[in-house]
Amino acid sequence: MTDQDTFLSVEALELGIASLPENRIVRGVSFDIRPGEMVGLVGESGSGKTMLGRAIIGLQPGGIVGRGGTIRLRGRDIAQMSPRERRKMRGEDVAIVFQEPMTSLNPSMTIGRQLDEPLRSHTKLGTAGRRARILQMMERVGIPSPADRLNDYPHEFSGGMRQRIMLASAMLLKPALLIADEPTTALDALVQREVLELMVEMTRENGTALILISHDLPMVARYCERVMVMRQGELVEQGETRRILAQPAHDYTRKLLAAMPERGPLRSFGEDETPLVELRDLKVEYVSRGALLSRANRKLALRGASLTVRRGEVVAVVGASGSGKTTLGRALAHLIPYSGGEILFRGKPVARGSEGWMDFRLNCQMIFQDPFGSLDPRFTIRRALAEALYHMDIGAQEKDERIRRIVAEVGLEEEHLDRLPHEMSGGQRQRVAIARAIISEPDFVIADEAVSALDVTVRAQVLDLLADLQQRHGFSCLFISHDLGVVEQLADRVVVMRDGEIVEEGPRNRIFDAPESDYTRALLSAIPTLKRSGEGVELSWRFAAPEAGA
Repeated sequence: MTDQDTFLSVEALELGIASLPENRIVRGVSFDIRPGEMVGLVGESGSGKTMLGRAIIGLQPGGIVGRGGTIRLRGRDIAQMSPRERRKMRGEDVAIVFQEPMTSLNPSMTIGRQLDEPLRSHTKLGTAGRRARILQMMERVGIPSPADRLNDYPHEFSGGMRQRIMLASAMLLKPALLIADEPTTALDALVQREVLELMVEMTRENGTALILISHDLPMVARYCERVMVMRQGELVEQGETRRILAQPAHDYTRKLLAAMPERGPLRSFGEDETPLVELRDLKVEYVSRGALLSRANRKLALRGASLTVRRGEVVAVVGASGSGKTTLGRALAHLIPYSGGEILFRGKPVARGSEGWMDFRLNCQMIFQDPFGSLDPRFTIRRALAEALYHMDIGAQEKDERIRRIVAEVGLEEEHLDRLPHEMSGGQRQRVAIARAIISEPDFVIADEAVSALDVTVRAQVLDLLADLQQRHGFSCLFISHDLGVVEQLADRVVVMRDGEIVEEGPRNRIFDAPESDYTRALLSAIPTLKRSGEGVELSWRFAAPEAGA
């Protein structure tokens, strides 16, 4: 490759923490990016992927400094650029799309103002010209009625739409390189597919190179020509994507591929016994502010959902964002009120104050998507676990023994008990959340996107842990997820939701292999999978592969 062929060149890059001279969080990283090339950057959390991406655009956090090596754009070392040249470089040459658009977009500014900022800073267009380009870009990324949405705020858009807005902001100036850092982690399969296809299409139109930072290996296999594997700050392997997936040379790459979800054995359950949990025609209605006397602003988020969960069974609930999955789980846990229908536990109604109410409350626990948000930041892990036992009439010694036992079961050490949530990794916090849910030995657990934010290897560990604990303790589980690979590994039965309704349900194998609903088939077809092949894996589709570019 000649210098003329290279847009970005990273040579022996070293990054460290300013206060720790011997520390290295990125170590000796070297690679080149050609114009228009699409490259995946994969690895576990903490491997240095995001820090490397931020360093390329000069946005690494304070306290992170260069310890050696160079980053060259169009042959020029960015460390030698003046502050003004760096500002010009960001947006015109390199743009970045972050993982969570809600934290990247300013909640106090309208979308129109936020999209106008890069154009005012980097172009000489007048007000009318900027507005025209913004509307054209908003329409291009698929935002309906863009002129009517310019004065809306980020919270008034869905997660998928916010990610489209971030993409629009990044692509307004047609940069030569786009860095996408986990751009679809929190999105369901259909929206993920739409956003990725849009991103790839726009980068191809403009000849923009793409660095896709992700722990989603099937997504990288689908869209990237080349892949770089990162571990503990080092690039351990890089090359053509198909070759590395089929014949991984490094043990760590093989470990990543081995952690991909696989379909587990299908279990059978007694059809004649009374279900542990039963929902009958459950309805949840949201009322907009000021709509107490008007039906026009009332929305049925759950439209008569009926399902059963048997003892020891794992029932997965899947569907697009807004389909009612989380609403169903929260209504079932009585975290939000339901406006119609009935919930039964062990065959008894569990309306508040009913005969079965206390039995249900003591035996239903929930694992939330974000353990950092669900754990009290002021409580040590010991106190958080002890709080979950407040209703049990047991002594201090037995309580302490139970805490130590559950910590060991979820793969943590006793030393973790005196830590605060912020002192633990994401995977460790999720283990604490699981421990907190099952320490009282409930019969029913609701897991809402419990592994969606975890990287490949940590997710595999947590899934194995959940499966092991579920078999050991025998609790039933309602598993809410948009990750179809995870569902295929863990679930006994699958419920598919759309627009607040259950459109299909049945045994996992039947749903995945022979879906009856067109919507289920579209959901399963949206994202590719990786199929075992020899020492590695190969890209595969559950049904027919889409046409090139589709």
